Amino acid sequence: MNITKESIDKLNSVVRIDITTEDYQNKVESVLKDYRNKANIPGFRKGHVPMSFVKKQYGKSVVIDEVNKLLQDALSNYLIEEKLDVLGNPLPKIKDDFSWDADTFSFEFELGLAPEFEIDLKPKKPISVFKIVADDKMIDDQISRLQEQYGKTEQKEKIGEADNITATFENTEKNIQKKSTFKLADLKDKKNAKSLLGKKAGETVEFRSRGLFEDEHTLMHVLGVSHDEVHGLDIPLQITIDEIAHTEKAPLDNEFFAKIFGEGKVDNEADFRTKLKEDAELQFKQQADQHMLNAVTESLIENTKFDLPADFLKKWLAVAGEKTLSPEQASEEYTKSEKGLRYQLIENKLSRDNNIKINFEDLKDFAKGFIKTQMAQYGHLNPEDSELEEIAKRILSNQQEVKRLSEQLMNEKLLNFFRENVNLEIKEVNFEDFIKEVYK
Repeated sequence: MNITKESIDKLNSVVRIDITTEDYQNKVESVLKDYRNKANIPGFRKGHVPMSFVKKQYGKSVVIDEVNKLLQDALSNYLIEEKLDVLGNPLPKIKDDFSWDADTFSFEFELGLAPEFEIDLKPKKPISVFKIVADDKMIDDQISRLQEQYGKTEQKEKIGEADNITATFENTEKNIQKKSTFKLADLKDKKNAKSLLGKKAGETVEFRSRGLFEDEHTLMHVLGVSHDEVHGLDIPLQITIDEIAHTEKAPLDNEFFAKIFGEGKVDNEADFRTKLKEDAELQFKQQADQHMLNAVTESLIENTKFDLPADFLKKWLAVAGEKTLSPEQASEEYTKSEKGLRYQLIENKLSRDNNIKINFEDLKDFAKGFIKTQMAQYGHLNPEDSELEEIAKRILSNQQEVKRLSEQLMNEKLLNFFRENVNLEIKEVNFEDFIKEVYK
């Protein structure tokens, strides 16, 4: 057997594998002997079928099988030995004059090679990331909502200023018929709010949707329409009042604190506010971290320049899936996946160059931490390590869970690396400003 490589350019090569009779003949003879010993063929005793008959019946198919096995092993070993970093899979080149009736065979495979490049972690313009803080207004609003949630509710006959109004919102043209609850304070136009005062269940009013609520997202939830549809929506609404209720807010006392955080965890309003702030900012951190990961990813893709073997990858994509794609479809698929491929190459290089990796012990510890957090949410605050070990073992026996947790752990390791090595500009904002900045 002889293997050679021809470099077309820095990103494309062709590997040629020449296989002679000596490479596969012994294996073919061994398989045919096994066939002969086991074959049940009418007219012959088992194990006494003439070898000439066996070769005539099975010889060609066995040669094809054995040569293909030899070929795949040879190609795989060659790529490893030569340390060729290939993209996709090698693509066989079709030869018009190829014949399985020959004694020697020659195969060629196209290779798309990963590019060499350098990564600049310190772009001149720093990457804007956020630290989200829970400000006093947010904590006040959260406490007010919790007081209402745990307060005492009674039905009312007429609408008052602080009442909860459940009504059915209708618009025939947009096929809207949605029952929702809101407060007078949610309404933007105070004339609308005033016109509702004193209304009873069963009465109907008509308002326009545009500018109805202080926040368009409230309108989105009240009408049950999409985020894209709600912006600029200006339609007449028929609003039928269904129920009126008034909630007496729960007092800020130990009984209330215990309902939120458990018995004995908080015993005064100042500590209650501090705990709410800590919990909120812990949740915000996850969103800020995800934004940071996205922002650094976009920056790395934009500032790390390298070419890809695009023509090869399009040909590979055409045959890589369950269905063969047309050249046009493959080109479209390549356009959609190119950005992800570029980042994968960047991430792989970062991981190799900076020894960012995941071993089983890392993954097990991460899984145990995840399990402990989940258990704490259900009041199980101090599980035994043996219990965590058992659950982690069960979770890590599931390949999908291993993949999911590995991705989360790698993202965490990358975030830690980026915090220490990337040129970041950290802005401290409240959650409302974070949403405006990120989704503007």
